[in-house]
Amino acid sequence: MTIIESALVSAINKHPKTPLVIAYSGGVDSQVLLHALAKLKHAKKFPNILTVCHVNHGLSENATTWQNFAEQACQKLNLPFVACQVNVQPQAQHSLEALAREARYQALQSLYDEQTLIITGHHRDDQAETFLLALKRGAGLKGLSAMAAEARQGKDIFMRPLLKVSRAEIVHYAKEQQLDWVEDESNSDTRFDRNFIRQTIMPLLSERWPSIVQTINRSSSHCLEGQLLLNEMAEQDLANCQLSEQCLSVIELSKFSAARFNNLVRYFLAQHNYLMPSTEQLAQVYQQLLANEDKNPAVKVANNYLRRYKDALYLTADFIGVTDWQKTIYLSDKQTVAMANEIELPDGLGKLTFSNNQFVEVSNSCQQIALPTKEQKVTLRFCHDNPTCLPDYRNHSRSLKKVLQELNIPPWQRKRIPFLYYNDLLVAAIGHFVCQTFSPNENESSITVTWTT
Repeated sequence: MTIIESALVSAINKHPKTPLVIAYSGGVDSQVLLHALAKLKHAKKFPNILTVCHVNHGLSENATTWQNFAEQACQKLNLPFVACQVNVQPQAQHSLEALAREARYQALQSLYDEQTLIITGHHRDDQAETFLLALKRGAGLKGLSAMAAEARQGKDIFMRPLLKVSRAEIVHYAKEQQLDWVEDESNSDTRFDRNFIRQTIMPLLSERWPSIVQTINRSSSHCLEGQLLLNEMAEQDLANCQLSEQCLSVIELSKFSAARFNNLVRYFLAQHNYLMPSTEQLAQVYQQLLANEDKNPAVKVANNYLRRYKDALYLTADFIGVTDWQKTIYLSDKQTVAMANEIELPDGLGKLTFSNNQFVEVSNSCQQIALPTKEQKVTLRFCHDNPTCLPDYRNHSRSLKKVLQELNIPPWQRKRIPFLYYNDLLVAAIGHFVCQTFSPNENESSITVTWTT
């Protein structure tokens, strides 16, 4: 058994019951991967169900030719083949290479609903190039760790079992096995950073230091080890700081140095699969922890926000304003309500269902409200003019703003509460309270409002 075959068997047999997807482009790396796995599969060296996936990006005039080549190669080896078409559109501030990679990974992950092993032909030289790309970007330990031999992404596991195998060993295997493969003409285009490193930088480095690829890989391994230690610390810190799934204690966070705070926040964001913030953004968040208690600072980090409210730091989405949204609904009699009006709320806030049910126990997601009269217009809104109201749980009236404050609802969430009105009378803050005037008695006609998020 060759070094390539041994590496494949060792990696796959750690997950003997998990379906295996081969990322197959038709290039020399994936061609060797395909043939070695086919040989091992036919020899019953692993029991996993195996599927070959070719992703057609449509970026080259040869894309259809490569797909046909891939399909024919799988037919010869009697392996199940799937071709996935993806549409990669250029985006500002995103490299085409990165966009194509993301589209490719999404396609590979779409083949199975269950957990899948997605196996690629990345090798030792690829790892060195990835390290240099990360160095060029000014990456930290995580980026300089380059590619992991095994990494979880969503429900799936990406495997790169050939990271200790050189490009020369892969080409030698391909020639020894008399394999054919396709050549992507874009690989010679040095406008792409990876190709520039491969075609120009690495030959110079290797000429001066022949073992530079192994040395870079060793440095990458050291960075990975350091990152794992930081992750262990962050996991412990998170256990001490976390108040809820998306909320951290400001009191505990303020005890940390800036470096330890940055490490925890990056780890916290990674747990939610969010993009990493810049160093400047993290410094701004750390500084805002010390803002006056009457302030509620918010800092945008990548596509999300970190917002401080009282003694908590919340991780939220970048919300769209919903203040102008309004919806008229019809609830004036039991027959209309019995049709179960469903209202889709804006910006992913879920839906409200108005139905004619028996008296139910009130909860945050389910409220009982008296029916309007036929003359009253019923509307849902996210805005208000701060009316005086008497919630069902209070003994005295108070302004709506003060009521929402005493409920400890963060300011940004107060703007995302659906308010129910009969004409211009506030009836309920959905999910929080019903005004006493509109709280039905047990024998009184009423409607049930259910908020599903």
